[in-house]
Amino acid sequence: MSEAALICPVCNEPLQAVDNRLQCDRNHSFDRAKQGYWNLLLAQKKRSKAPGDNAEMVQARQRFLDAGHYTPLAEAIITLLQAHQPDPTTARVLDIGCGEGWYTDRLQQQLGAQVTGLDISKEAVKAACRRNRAVQWLVATGADIPLAADSVDAATLVFSRLMPAPTAKVLKPGGLLLVVYPGPGHLRALRGLIYQQVRDSSGFDPASQLGDLFEVVEEQSLAFDFNLDSTAAIQDLLAMTPHGQRLNADARTRIAACGQLHEQADFRLALFRKPLSQPPQH
Repeated sequence: MSEAALICPVCNEPLQAVDNRLQCDRNHSFDRAKQGYWNLLLAQKKRSKAPGDNAEMVQARQRFLDAGHYTPLAEAIITLLQAHQPDPTTARVLDIGCGEGWYTDRLQQQLGAQVTGLDISKEAVKAACRRNRAVQWLVATGADIPLAADSVDAATLVFSRLMPAPTAKVLKPGGLLLVVYPGPGHLRALRGLIYQQVRDSSGFDPASQLGDLFEVVEEQSLAFDFNLDSTAAIQDLLAMTPHGQRLNADARTRIAACGQLHEQADFRLALFRKPLSQPPQH
């Protein structure tokens, strides 16, 4: 199966591959990086010199995910998509906010689909390229996805920012959007090391943001326990969360003294579908 149809981030014209270069009819050109990805993130779309996760954060996520702690979640994602995708092997799947590609790699291998992984972090996409060269990897923003309109059968969004309109634009009518986000009990033990009072999260509701662009297909909850057996593993988990940016001195001391952690994962999987016909825009 050929790669997903890319469009120029400058003018939105189709991009054609010429050797190791992409070019549109208006002569905007983009070279393929030596690692194999396409960088379609324009300088004016960056909020910093190196947006997204840095190399240290990427490496922490790699170590944690490669240890298999979130394997039940990956299996649930695959099972849910297989149940609602008539023939996954012919599908085009977009993983938005793919990070270092752990979930993306499994999508490609287990579904047999043509998969595109997109992330704003160049360091993350570099790491992702080493996982699976059969995936089309892009450095780009989910706010301006450089794929042709109505070209994607399914999109996944695992712990990434929701971008309703850009995602709906690239999905085919009837296309699927799977949103994965933490449930209220997620990482309660880790939060207990950081905060004096541990509160359940306020409750993210993707349906309220997706509005008229999508309809709900199915919602699932997934909870399971896992064990971290070293301070280094706990630090890797911490680096994957926003909690690591909120540590005071006491919390740092408690975590540094913690050699093992019995933890709970609590996830929500919400599957949506783009209607076959969109309501008129006002």
